[in-house]
Amino acid sequence: MGLIKVVKELWRAFFFLCSPQFWRMALLWTFSILYSYYQLFKPLIHEKCSLFSHKLVSYPRCSPFTTTFKPVCVITGATSGLGLAAAYQLSKEGYFVVLVGRSQQLLSETITKIKDWNEDAHLEAFQVDLSSIESVVKFKMSLQQWLLDSDLHCSIQILINNAGILATSPRVTAEGYDQMIGTNYIGAFALTKLLLPLLESSPVSSKIVNVSSFTHRAVTDVQVDEGTVSGKRFFRSIQYPCAHIYEYSKLCLILFSYELHRQLCLMGKSHQIFVTVADPGVVQTKLMQEVPAILSWLALYVLKRLQLLQSPECGVDSIIDAALAPPGTSGAYFFGGKGRTLNPSPLSRNAKLARELWESTSKLLSVTPFGAEGNSW
Repeated sequence: MGLIKVVKELWRAFFFLCSPQFWRMALLWTFSILYSYYQLFKPLIHEKCSLFSHKLVSYPRCSPFTTTFKPVCVITGATSGLGLAAAYQLSKEGYFVVLVGRSQQLLSETITKIKDWNEDAHLEAFQVDLSSIESVVKFKMSLQQWLLDSDLHCSIQILINNAGILATSPRVTAEGYDQMIGTNYIGAFALTKLLLPLLESSPVSSKIVNVSSFTHRAVTDVQVDEGTVSGKRFFRSIQYPCAHIYEYSKLCLILFSYELHRQLCLMGKSHQIFVTVADPGVVQTKLMQEVPAILSWLALYVLKRLQLLQSPECGVDSIIDAALAPPGTSGAYFFGGKGRTLNPSPLSRNAKLARELWESTSKLLSVTPFGAEGNSW
């Protein structure tokens, strides 16, 4: 039986190796991360060889400046990797951290871990499936009731949309969406809009941090009709285009971030709620767990040799930079730690595309439990 299992795994690895998705990940994703670092260090190169250098914008970190109430931070995908690292860091900064994850057991283990590292941490956990709109709506109601029942102010100060998956086979959510798009983008869209009243009611300015990826740069053409946004169009593919869908979901998250920032400005609320994007780069997490083990190991080995692979403790820097950026920081794309920002792809900054994506997503969600409550904002 052991030999049969090994042969099956090798055959699965060979099949994946021969797929366009593997080479898309191997070539385009590598180019994308290298280009991001080129952007990061380009000002230093120009400074040495040109009189006209482009200034890199960096932001210092600011700790919570309130003594009248304890600030609350909500983190999705908080049971491992970047979510766990962010939860620990922000608990040290004095935040009451709300952990959101799919597994109750992993949530309990996460609380134990963080308490071991920081015995003064204030934590609460909620079991939520971000790919299920019904689960997201129930979480919003449970969170609001928990805040009312606690001695905390009935508001949140930071929302970090970190949850994300890389699925190598098609799976459908209860609403009929592709699960990867549902988790990485639609769930974050719904959760953010549902929590906007709690963010707006904060006595101090609040922040939304959407965790995206350098892989969005690999997308050169995009459709934002309902069939594509829901992922249904991809179901017609002969082979599930996992790499393309992952890139697409991360691009959608950036487009959503900029459109939300624009709408907040139009509504005169940009002084109260700030929206930023964090790109952690290449981090050793469980994201690649569905990729054949031998290929996943090989990819991590090569990335480590190229000095591109980071631990979650290092990769989380861009997320913490965004979460603790000075009030007024909105519409920025954090990458590389040390408070540094750079420009995402031109496609991700297309205002017309962002508005169309917002409208398509809102239409999709209007016939779900999200309904009028979320779309009324």
